[in-house]
Amino acid sequence: MILAFFCSLLCAKNISNLHVANIIKSVVALVRAVPTVLWVLIFAVSAGLGSVAAVVGLTFHSFAYLTKVYSEAIEEIDDGTIEALRASGAGFWQIVTQAILPSSISYMVAWTFMRFEINFTNAVAMGAAAGAGGIGFNIYMAGSFYFDLREMGALTYIVVIAVVILEMGSTKIKEKAK
Repeated sequence: MILAFFCSLLCAKNISNLHVANIIKSVVALVRAVPTVLWVLIFAVSAGLGSVAAVVGLTFHSFAYLTKVYSEAIEEIDDGTIEALRASGAGFWQIVTQAILPSSISYMVAWTFMRFEINFTNAVAMGAAAGAGGIGFNIYMAGSFYFDLREMGALTYIVVIAVVILEMGSTKIKEKAK
């Protein structure tokens, strides 16, 4: 999230060099074009099956996704505000702290939690697909090898409860960010 924010500052066409913004947006678009599952499998080849490949694959795709949405949030800021700050002699970081963060923080927080929830559900799937372990691997084992539907159902309920708790927590944090 933090790295995506700084990269999005280079991507936003209203505050960055146009050529740099286009290059970074192109690279980010290429990373986003490859599904998360494939990134996990690509990193599984180099790091081996396990949690490292799953975490790096999820992080790689999330970074590109958040960079895109953060830069779009920055580009939505009224150009008059940025021009007024520039005219008064404000530097780049003053523009970031005085115009960009106050105007787009709620949008960025909302997208960050959206991506976090996507990563949570993808991590469950990666636990089974990439052998990363965790609750996804346990659900896979209960359904495929043990044929224990009670355990599989209980683990599924745990995932649903965790998603509901995540949603409640993210809603409270989003309300505070406004």
